[in-house]
Amino acid sequence: MMDFEDTRNKKFLNKKFRILSMPFTDTGFPGLVVFDPIVFEDDRGYFYESYNEKVFSQKGIGHTYVQDNQSKSQYGVIRGLHYQMQPYAQSKLVRVLSGRILDVAVDIRKGSPMYGEVFSIELSAENKKQLYVPKGFAHGFAVLSESAEVLYKCDAFYNKESEQGIIYNDPTLHIDWKIPASQIIVSAKDLQNASFAECKNNFVLEG
Repeated sequence: MMDFEDTRNKKFLNKKFRILSMPFTDTGFPGLVVFDPIVFEDDRGYFYESYNEKVFSQKGIGHTYVQDNQSKSQYGVIRGLHYQMQPYAQSKLVRVLSGRILDVAVDIRKGSPMYGEVFSIELSAENKKQLYVPKGFAHGFAVLSESAEVLYKCDAFYNKESEQGIIYNDPTLHIDWKIPASQIIVSAKDLQNASFAECKNNFVLEG
């Protein structure tokens, strides 16, 4: 039988092991990565590093982030799918401060083995997971909780002239946003987004 000290030591060793391992999960899409931060909890609450340049650099993700964007949205809101064309494209690191979202990325890089494929993951304040979305993806999210606050870091500034979008209900992408159709809320601007087949796109997978 394991006593309290054994349990505590086991937890410490597990945390120590996780520190030595990389807290990333590859998605099968080149460059698209899930970050699962190491969270330290005690009677006071918790502590974790939501971003560490050295840790990300070891994964080959080296950016100088220049802009943080934050939004609050109610249940049923879908924002996206958005991207900026080259040379103003943005890589994003997305996380949730409160609530839950379905975060969605679509590979729009010509030459990618996953071109036109969709990746989705639930991000929440509870699971603390983050999604790193490199240049060449259209990105969006749906709010699954009563409300949600979302924060994402960008490695390039917003550029109105280069912004583009793909309609959330594109018939070729078949995205399940986990929201009943009658409860979906989309901005008038996003309703004007192009279809996947007709969207402007100058991305090519490098390497």
